[in-house]
Amino acid sequence: MEDSRKTLKGLAERLDLSIATVSRALAGHEQIALETRHRVAEAAREYGYVPNVAARMLVSGRSGFVGLVMPIHGPTIVDSYFGEFITGLGEGLTEHGQDLFLATVPQGQPELPVLRHVVESGRADGIILTRIAEADERVAFLTRRNFPFVAHGRLRDSDLRYHWHDVDSGRAFAQAFDLLYDLGHRHFGLVTISEAMTFRYLRESGLHDAAVRRGDPDIRIDTVSAPRFDRGAMVHAINQMLTAPVRPTAIIGLFDEIALTVMEEAARAGISIPQELSVIGYDNIKAGAYSRPGLTTFDASIRNAAREMADMLMMVIATRPKEPLTRLIEPEFVARASHGLAPAIS
Repeated sequence: MEDSRKTLKGLAERLDLSIATVSRALAGHEQIALETRHRVAEAAREYGYVPNVAARMLVSGRSGFVGLVMPIHGPTIVDSYFGEFITGLGEGLTEHGQDLFLATVPQGQPELPVLRHVVESGRADGIILTRIAEADERVAFLTRRNFPFVAHGRLRDSDLRYHWHDVDSGRAFAQAFDLLYDLGHRHFGLVTISEAMTFRYLRESGLHDAAVRRGDPDIRIDTVSAPRFDRGAMVHAINQMLTAPVRPTAIIGLFDEIALTVMEEAARAGISIPQELSVIGYDNIKAGAYSRPGLTTFDASIRNAAREMADMLMMVIATRPKEPLTRLIEPEFVARASHGLAPAIS
């Protein structure tokens, strides 16, 4: 009796389902109702049944894995954004009976060879791409291979047709500008990255377009940048802005980690937030809620976006849609205590 629990036949008998139904449910097939898939998965865990992955691959032609290539940029392998993203992606894939595996890229090495190896080795049924560059060779490679993937972000200008999920961060940066402008700020600072990433371009464009729409000659936007994962260079760039002869009254960080660094360096310099300097970030990572003062930011729904991308990829793998699946969501403004009236009118 104990042995039957560990066979597909025994599991099917206990559930009063056919062996084919149980097998498809464990493989995450879309034609099996989600409720049934959850019931089968729970029963399998309870009975101690472990599917024969090799046999499943031979029957279905699938590995049961989704790949995510993760470059290593330093001693901290997973940053706050990536941690939220992986958590949501894992949750979403589990609902489909899929597993996530990470393929790491050594520091300083290109990502494409690792991605190519994952695809050509048959280790993954599909790929999730993150941090899309303005011109991204990974997107071009997967599109040429007609390999299932979903990108978290968009190319800047391209005729390539591919599946993507993104957040309208350009609109968020325009909203941040308008909010600060209405609070009396005219001298703005933007702390950004030097890499040619599409999200950088969209956020910077959103900010500058909002400034142009005001038509106010008194508006000034100072910009400093540094490599994304070079904290020393980023701190140096921020301090250049904070110690300038005429300092901005409001600084916007391209994402929360930059904005929090601005707040840390401002505290070191004795600059009071928000009385002397307003700071706004983007992403709504957990650390922002616990900073002093709390960081005003935009919630990009990172975890939920990753879950939705898992659903999208499963649909791409199962149906191979002719038209690209795309989704653009609106970020939510999170007002905390790091922004306020411009100093001159406070």
